[in-house]
Amino acid sequence: MALVHLEEIEVGTGFQTARRTVTEADIAAFAGVSGDFNPLHTDEIFAREETPFEGRIAHGPLVLSMSYGLRSVRDDWKVLALVECQRRFRAPVYPGDTVWASYEVLDRRASRSRPGRGFVTLGVQVHSDRGEIVQEGRDVLMVAALAARAAAAKGGGSDD
Repeated sequence: MALVHLEEIEVGTGFQTARRTVTEADIAAFAGVSGDFNPLHTDEIFAREETPFEGRIAHGPLVLSMSYGLRSVRDDWKVLALVECQRRFRAPVYPGDTVWASYEVLDRRASRSRPGRGFVTLGVQVHSDRGEIVQEGRDVLMVAALAARAAAAKGGGSDD
């Protein structure tokens, strides 16, 4: 299968990801991996009685990470790197909430310093089944250009 290159990504294109339910196990595993055992994420009574939330909430970076892993058309792009990520955490995500992301291609440009690649800027909103936008922001991805594929073909190899 040929992957989608920089020149084939249209500014203004929008797409959504698959959905995923955030589980208790996800939150516990992320606390263990990140070392963030803040009671906001690990202590139900504290979260209910000492914070404005209804109970324990998922870590913001956990939900951000999940949004990257949810299946979408972006998986078919020849992505070389995540260059930048900006997020605003707008609302809590509770265990049992289902999340998904919607993206819009805001910009596409060739690299001025690295031939054969460029950058795609995406606007992103992460939604929950409670009808809220829980995160919003912007991502910048480095994407291979068609020129890189042509150069690889000329050399006898393929970058797909």
